[in-house]
Amino acid sequence: MPTITIEGVPLHYRDEGRGLPVLLFHAFPLNGDAYAKQVKALSGRYRFIIPDVRGFGQSGMGEGPTEMSRIAQDALALLDALKVESAVVGGVSMGGYASMALLREDAGRVRGLVLVDTQATADDEAGRARRETSAQEALREGPEASVRALLPKLVAAGPDSEVGREVAALIRTATPGGLAAAQRGMALRPDSKDILARYAGPALVVVGEKDPVTPLEKAKQMADLISGARLEVIPDAAHLPNLEQPEKFNAVLDSFLSSL
Repeated sequence: MPTITIEGVPLHYRDEGRGLPVLLFHAFPLNGDAYAKQVKALSGRYRFIIPDVRGFGQSGMGEGPTEMSRIAQDALALLDALKVESAVVGGVSMGGYASMALLREDAGRVRGLVLVDTQATADDEAGRARRETSAQEALREGPEASVRALLPKLVAAGPDSEVGREVAALIRTATPGGLAAAQRGMALRPDSKDILARYAGPALVVVGEKDPVTPLEKAKQMADLISGARLEVIPDAAHLPNLEQPEKFNAVLDSFLSSL
């Protein structure tokens, strides 16, 4: 897998397929392999550029919290290195936060926006406190703390299902420091309703029907902010519909991308 070094931090990424460039950010606490089913199905028509966020997958760690603006700046540097002027930008959960951060950094680079099981609002005080508790647990216990706390919420089929085991394996590749830095970075993210309201480009908002983390009302709020946004609900999926219902998710993504 290719690497780009940004401010001394090696960042791994996937660059597969041909056609319209599609930059995808993975969810917390996974890595870019989470999009393998999308790449396999759709890379004949689209060029997928999928970074491993700092501290996840095969990417190195930076200093301090992994703020969403930092993830966005890393991705813009990657697009520059690949000589990609603009791309469809999207992500699941934390990846959606990073997508909105990139839109704030440089809206001119965004040809389309894909927001999956995420939210535009910032954490409240209680939410930030929960993230700090999770960060400290990650530093003490490593990724098993995330497997225990998050897995039941991430997939509707449950932790013991085939997709549950697949997601657990992805989580277990994360480092304690990477997990803590990302939790602290997400706690610092700003409210993004203003940037979505200003965005004039095409947008797809997707939510798993059974997502307990960022449920349908969060998706509707984002879709209502963006003029002309398309809202799609994936049945029999929780927080990770691209992994849990890949064929249904791929059909929705392909329909949107082919319309651009």
